[in-house]
Amino acid sequence: MKTAFFALSCLATASAFAPSRPAFKAATSVRMAEAFDQEQFIAESKEMRLKHLEEQAMYALKISVENYGNAVFPNAMIAGDCVITHLLHRMGYLKDGKCKVMVVDTFHLFPETMEFLKDIEEAYDFKAEVFCAEGIPVADKAAFDKRYGADLWKENIDEYDRVCKVEPFQRGLKTLKTDCMINGRTRWQGAERAWIDLFENAPIGGGLAKCNPIAYWTFEDTFDYIAKYKVLAHPLHAEGYPSIGDAKDTIPIPEDKSVKFVDFKFEGDMTEWCDYGQERKGRFVGLKNLDGSTKTECGIHVDGAERTWDRDLWEKDASKVKKIETTDAALEVKKGGKPSVMVVYAPWCQFSQAMEDEYEKFASEVGGDVEVYSYRGDEDREFVSGELNTSSFPTVNVIKPDGTAVKYESEVRTVDAFKEFVEKTLA
Repeated sequence: MKTAFFALSCLATASAFAPSRPAFKAATSVRMAEAFDQEQFIAESKEMRLKHLEEQAMYALKISVENYGNAVFPNAMIAGDCVITHLLHRMGYLKDGKCKVMVVDTFHLFPETMEFLKDIEEAYDFKAEVFCAEGIPVADKAAFDKRYGADLWKENIDEYDRVCKVEPFQRGLKTLKTDCMINGRTRWQGAERAWIDLFENAPIGGGLAKCNPIAYWTFEDTFDYIAKYKVLAHPLHAEGYPSIGDAKDTIPIPEDKSVKFVDFKFEGDMTEWCDYGQERKGRFVGLKNLDGSTKTECGIHVDGAERTWDRDLWEKDASKVKKIETTDAALEVKKGGKPSVMVVYAPWCQFSQAMEDEYEKFASEVGGDVEVYSYRGDEDREFVSGELNTSSFPTVNVIKPDGTAVKYESEVRTVDAFKEFVEKTLA
């Protein structure tokens, strides 16, 4: 009986404190109108979020720089990288050299990019280490074109990535003795980056530590920070580009340039840039991987991308095809007064790879009647163009006793086809 009375008392007490439904609605609408400024609340909440993200990023950077001996920041000067550059500057790590900045010049960047590098170097009092394709002086595009070809990216995008991005990137990390690599990837960029954390082991360098200080930032957070601190940002943001890579495959989003970031504020519909996974929408436009899939990464952050071919073709001491390794040796064959056949190839070229077995059989069957040679020409473009009729790979030439190189024009690359061409040319 006492229990029942207690329960009824509790119910009565509870009902006494419960307002009727109409009264609750009226009270709520009054409080919302008179006591709650929604816009102010949102602004304050964004500021609280940004403050937390800043502190988190700076803590990650402190761990990277203070706990490791050689922290290196590969800087592509995109929006997130500009944020990290500013954070490192605020923390004094650029001026005192505790964190080195590395830049990879692909020779296909927008001209504004390397000019912008000079601006931030001066503003933040540091000097970046610039790396480019192996064997090419910094900023010497003509030397690159002469050795690798201006159209390498059209011939084989994976080899272009290896030569212009991955190899110099790895060489830079090694040269600077990097033990912790700082970079600006974020989850908000989506695709392969959707689940990254603040720290991880990098696929490159055999377990090298990788710090992603802005891993949890949205693209909007990035521009909020740039606006808050008036951070130097890439000038192409004001021309409608959300992200900036190579000029050959980067476009504004939307293409009519109706969205821009000018004077630290957006013009147009910012969601075109800041929606999930949109940041890199204008990058790698029109590019496909060798398997036909759409390209979303340049290769630097992909495991194993530093190798786009496993070995050379017609390897020395394992082939009947004689290897020519220098331009002088190639000229000696031409001037030797003996008939010969020479293929100019690139080991990464799928058509060169496809003819390897047939050309090997051809070398075995012709015996000592005609010398059969191979010459890797993708790193000596000017020479093979001028001396060996080569504008694409593979190119097969029959060298006549007088030194004339006669190009095999057919794409039928079989033993019988090679034999027939040799016989006709030397007849």
